[in-house]
Amino acid sequence: MAYTGIHFNISERKILLRIGDIFSILGMLYFSSIIFDFDYFTFDKGNWESILVLIVYVSIFGTIFELYDLQKSSKIDKIATSIVFTVSITVLFYLLTPFITPILPDNRLQILFFYFAILIALFLWRILYLTFVVSPRFYKKVLIIGEISNIEIIIEAFKKSDPNYKIIGFINCEINKFQSLKFNGIKEYKANQIYQVTKEENISEIVIASYNSETITSEIYYILIRLLEEGLPIKEYTQVYEELAHRIPVQFVGKDFYKYFPFSRSNQNKLYLFFLRFFDILISFIGTLTGVIFLPIILVGNVIANRGPLFYTQERIGKNGKIFKIFKYRTMVKNAEKSGAVWAKKGDVRITPFGKFLRYSRLDETPQFINILIGDMSLIGPRPERPFFVKELSKMLPFYETRHIIKPGLTGWAQVKTRYGSSVDDSLLKLQYDLYYIKHRSFFLDANILIKTLSTVIFFRGQ
Repeated sequence: MAYTGIHFNISERKILLRIGDIFSILGMLYFSSIIFDFDYFTFDKGNWESILVLIVYVSIFGTIFELYDLQKSSKIDKIATSIVFTVSITVLFYLLTPFITPILPDNRLQILFFYFAILIALFLWRILYLTFVVSPRFYKKVLIIGEISNIEIIIEAFKKSDPNYKIIGFINCEINKFQSLKFNGIKEYKANQIYQVTKEENISEIVIASYNSETITSEIYYILIRLLEEGLPIKEYTQVYEELAHRIPVQFVGKDFYKYFPFSRSNQNKLYLFFLRFFDILISFIGTLTGVIFLPIILVGNVIANRGPLFYTQERIGKNGKIFKIFKYRTMVKNAEKSGAVWAKKGDVRITPFGKFLRYSRLDETPQFINILIGDMSLIGPRPERPFFVKELSKMLPFYETRHIIKPGLTGWAQVKTRYGSSVDDSLLKLQYDLYYIKHRSFFLDANILIKTLSTVIFFRGQ
């Protein structure tokens, strides 16, 4: 049997989007120079620097404004705003850097040609992408085999992570099958139908979702070996979950936990740690100076609206379980926890009006640059939690204290990928992302987090 179904993986689609953006923009600018009286952006040998700068600007601002988010890119109405923002800021920066880009034209209509050529190019390319790439012909069709107790969670995680990853059906390997489960658009098959279904549905991948290997009967086992020998990929579901969702599903990890935690070598790499500390100090120094500039405004706002101490300190858990005091601007009323520690939540009545402004603008976090300079925190890492909540969450969530093997951070993978934590379920989700970061920590992932942090601040997420 030949498995010839065409599909693009997540990384391939993101590369395709970036390449498509670049070629569509350059192509539209080239044709504009031929058809119209447009000579601001030319394609001669001496202009290669300007072309490279445009490509870099589009790539950077496209990332910041989530132009390469696959969920957004799967619908034109969701990606339209990102396209407009990306083009507007790209053109603005391009025009304001004439020392590395062409000198501003005398005819201002040239700027309009430049702007609309890029805008139209991106919209046309994204429509083509939606028409041909984000379509059933390129879906990655998957069959799940295993126990169905957690299949709904798995299906939902895969669906949110990749719109082109389609689960066609599942084989229930539960020892005690009380009833047949029904999922929207997902059919249950019998074990003896695996080979037939794989061929008829043009399955691209089989995912094994089983806690207990004994539930995989000898009949299923020999069918899977036959399919593997014929070239069909067969993967374990925690592996797929991690690849698609970019988080570690700790709730599915059993006694063989050591298989899932081969932590990144960067955690012990002296060169990586040196440069990490160097950038921690550099960026924190700049951040502290920036915070001083805003300090007069914050002082006045605090006196008028908050009416109390400006700074607020709180005990948090740091690296290796060490307790330290975190610095923040106060955003809640005085004595906000008279009855003991409680979760902060969206719309919390304890937050003052000026405190809301500080939280949405992220200015309340600027004193934490002092924590980074001291060495209690890093720029990137899991957010530090309070001792009370660490004690409680450690009882409910497996491997929770594993977060403490590195320094906590001002921002992190969990902060840019999920909402503000206000419950045990939210803490579980954040833990999955934190462990993914610890496992895959690298310069590239750190840079990705910093760029996504800008997106989080711009779109007021995570509060």
